Amino acid sequence: MPQLAPMQANIGQLLTKRAYVNPDLEALFDVAADRRFNYEQLNSRTNQVANALAPNVRKGDRVGLLMMNSHEFVTSFFAVAKLGGVVVPLNWRLVADELEFILKDSGTTTLVYGEEFLPIVTDLQSRGDKTDISTWIHVGSAASTPGFAREFNSAVDPQPVTEPECTAWDDDLLYIMYTSGTTGLPKGVMHTHRTQMEALLTLNATNDFCIGDRYLNPMPLFHVGALTPAIVTAYRGLAHILMRAFDPTKAWELVSQEKITNALLVPAMLQFMLATYDPSKHDKKTVRWFLSGAAPVPVNLINQYAELGIEIHQVYGLTETCGPACATTPDIAIRKAGSTGKSYFHTDVKVVRPDGTECDDNESGEIIIRGGHIMTGYWNRPDATAEAIRNGWFHSGDMGIRDEEGFIFIQDRLKDMIISGGENVYPAEIENVLLGCPGVGDAAVIGVPSEKWGESALAIIVRKDPALEEKTVIEHCNGKLARYKMPVAVRFVDAIPRNASGKILKRDLRLQFPSL
Repeated sequence: MPQLAPMQANIGQLLTKRAYVNPDLEALFDVAADRRFNYEQLNSRTNQVANALAPNVRKGDRVGLLMMNSHEFVTSFFAVAKLGGVVVPLNWRLVADELEFILKDSGTTTLVYGEEFLPIVTDLQSRGDKTDISTWIHVGSAASTPGFAREFNSAVDPQPVTEPECTAWDDDLLYIMYTSGTTGLPKGVMHTHRTQMEALLTLNATNDFCIGDRYLNPMPLFHVGALTPAIVTAYRGLAHILMRAFDPTKAWELVSQEKITNALLVPAMLQFMLATYDPSKHDKKTVRWFLSGAAPVPVNLINQYAELGIEIHQVYGLTETCGPACATTPDIAIRKAGSTGKSYFHTDVKVVRPDGTECDDNESGEIIIRGGHIMTGYWNRPDATAEAIRNGWFHSGDMGIRDEEGFIFIQDRLKDMIISGGENVYPAEIENVLLGCPGVGDAAVIGVPSEKWGESALAIIVRKDPALEEKTVIEHCNGKLARYKMPVAVRFVDAIPRNASGKILKRDLRLQFPSL
């Protein structure tokens, strides 16, 4: 039996214990690789990865993961956790400049990357001390492995399956996950083994998970909405059906073939799946529920799935809360369609006025959250941490109301964040890029409705050069921003409305430009 320290949590050792309790239970199906693992096999492979990394990863060392969803990502995450390292999950949609900032800011010294990212990794490696990376590990063919990197399988395969020494637990850092910042620079959200464990406890006390469930995960593992459920699967003994990337037709095929019971899908994914659903091909009878979050779920979408016999449970959470904040449960999912539910079981949620006093029923205010799963802070950003966490409550920046029964309804964002296809996009980051475009005198960015993505970025520009055209502005952003952050259109105005302190009046712009 694995010797786990009593009352101490190491997230990597959750896999160790599950492999002991249920060694033959299916753990992971990597769909793209067509590779299945039971818990004993997944834990053994994870130990091999840990033993391969051990010479270069000590307690507290940061390890970047730049990979599509894969068994290599899963085993690398749990391996680093077992070693006491700190995982830095990297958004593979970012461009080299954005990744360079995150890698340098976090102090990442080891990078495990997928073969498809070799061009961008080669670029980063050529930048020398602009990152602190000394160890590069290539997940792909030996033939494509560059001279500066080690090939993953050749490094891992010879290693023993013995458990590595556990050196981190509880309040030691587990991962730093970067989110876009309102100042234009990403902020690293810090979660520890303890905050992640608290998230697992509140999730499993609230959501309807059962040992042996088959959980479909199409979300990118660099996102808390995919990573926390991936850890839940080990903690609760689920089969983790992992898609490399989301495809609506393939998702329905997996629901049928793999007898999927549950999944988390952002509203845009639900829309795409609804458009491709074919009752003559797709057997959905095993599905108990789909969670949906990252943006408010339209009531008509919930009702359309209800007509298919599938409950949509709306969930509300943030990277800073390690995922959970509010959720609807099976008993009220339809009756309270449109609500994001009540707080998770081991979580407190309030709606407050600017002075911090609690709002009355149906009075709009800011949503604040308290629980053991709240982040410990932003990496190297004490001022931002102090602003976000006050008296133990995390201030979300999201506006909502609480009805007479205590259900939370999300209204708007106090901050001007745009959510495009489930990804957070902060206008300030785009505005900084736009202001560097020749011919731009002033710039603002707002979100406008998008049938495909929920919201998209609209650039509002004051010309310095009267000849400046929309095409030039868009081309300037290309390569400086990830595709999902790119403005989809440009509108030219004589002046950007601002208040006396110079802050852009985004509300005025939204009234002026309600749509494209």
